[in-house]
Amino acid sequence: VTNGSDSKKQRLDESPPSRVLHIRKLPSEVSETEVIALGLPFGKVTNILMLKGKNQAFLELGTEEAAITMVNYYTAVTPQVRNTPVFIQYSNHKELKTDSALNQRAQAVLQAVSAVQDGSSPSSDPGVLDLAPPPSPVLRIIIDNMFYPVTLDVLQQIFSKFGTVMKIITFTKNNQFQALLQFSDPVNAQQAKLSLDGQNIYNSCCTLRIDFSKLVNLNVKYNNDKSRDYTRPDLPTGDGESTNKDHSLLGKYISVFLRLHSIHSCVYGDVQRVKILYNKKDSALIQLSDGNQAQLAMSHLNGQKVFGKVMRVTLSKHQTVALPREGLDDQLLTKDFSGSPLHRFKKPGSKNFQNIFPPSATLHLSNIRDGVGEEDLRLLFSNSGGTVKAFKFFQDRKMALIQMSSVEEAIQALMDLHNYDMGGNHHLKVSFSKSTI
Repeated sequence: VTNGSDSKKQRLDESPPSRVLHIRKLPSEVSETEVIALGLPFGKVTNILMLKGKNQAFLELGTEEAAITMVNYYTAVTPQVRNTPVFIQYSNHKELKTDSALNQRAQAVLQAVSAVQDGSSPSSDPGVLDLAPPPSPVLRIIIDNMFYPVTLDVLQQIFSKFGTVMKIITFTKNNQFQALLQFSDPVNAQQAKLSLDGQNIYNSCCTLRIDFSKLVNLNVKYNNDKSRDYTRPDLPTGDGESTNKDHSLLGKYISVFLRLHSIHSCVYGDVQRVKILYNKKDSALIQLSDGNQAQLAMSHLNGQKVFGKVMRVTLSKHQTVALPREGLDDQLLTKDFSGSPLHRFKKPGSKNFQNIFPPSATLHLSNIRDGVGEEDLRLLFSNSGGTVKAFKFFQDRKMALIQMSSVEEAIQALMDLHNYDMGGNHHLKVSFSKSTI
């Protein structure tokens, strides 16, 4: 990427490839971190020399191949630092030899970046730059000046340059297009944030504002133009069709297993086994720990709407659900949950016995991770397919009440989000509440 007179342009274009790149027209007061971020997506950055008075820098990458990829990429996409176009070309130098005393800060920055890339802790003073270990693999993306539409696929193409994109959820809030995007690794999220925050997707518009989300795991229900889970091609589109019909039936059975287990186990008893009937796949046998738990589940859940249909619950003539002999359950219609970590009624006299209530539109949340706020939880529960009507934190902010617009939405949210992984060894606990907000 060059500028200037034709003769100067020709001379620059003739520079042979080198792993050292010359970067010009940098904004004043630019930091080493911002310059390094230009090269991070393409490979390891091994050295940097800032020429602050000239608004220039030299960046050395680990290999010539990485430098060629970087130059080729920025030939098609104008590189920007602090919303200012910069110019990148091959340097005549084949490597950077820098005075370690004069270049001490830059070396500390490089050491910290390398440590983050390698997953270790930098041995230098972390106060040298603002590059703490990434808190989450999930980024919150806001797009300013959106004069042209930005789609989920556009975001996937841009961000997959930095690592494996696993899930994306898009939504509109305060008349702004926003997205949550989950990488497979927090380091990839950090590299993407360093490189893309403040950049424009299109010329002079669609500016990316990027921060880490307090959520560490996204719960995607549908694969469509609003949300996508790239690890689950079997998810339905939300209009009754699956994006991959070959896997849709098996995925549906597994989903029903987990949800039947969740709604019975976390609320009215400890589910031991579930069997979906071979010739009647809209029916199932569910074995709980004892007759009292089965009676509770029946009295509270019979007649409730689940998946848009009224659920009928009666006591079965079978005393137990028999497990199939090994190799005979080729459709995976029977599952044993006896060792499930979701069981809440194992301990005699547990306080969980005092918190058994019929399904209601208001849910009680507990075990909320520090730092997770109302906005994060509203977004999480809205994404389960419902509308959040009200929210209220308890004083310690480890518990909260959230009100959905209907009992059916609350049941759905409980099935989707009970035991949701909030990171830091915190799993969200969700149950029906007798209170209202």
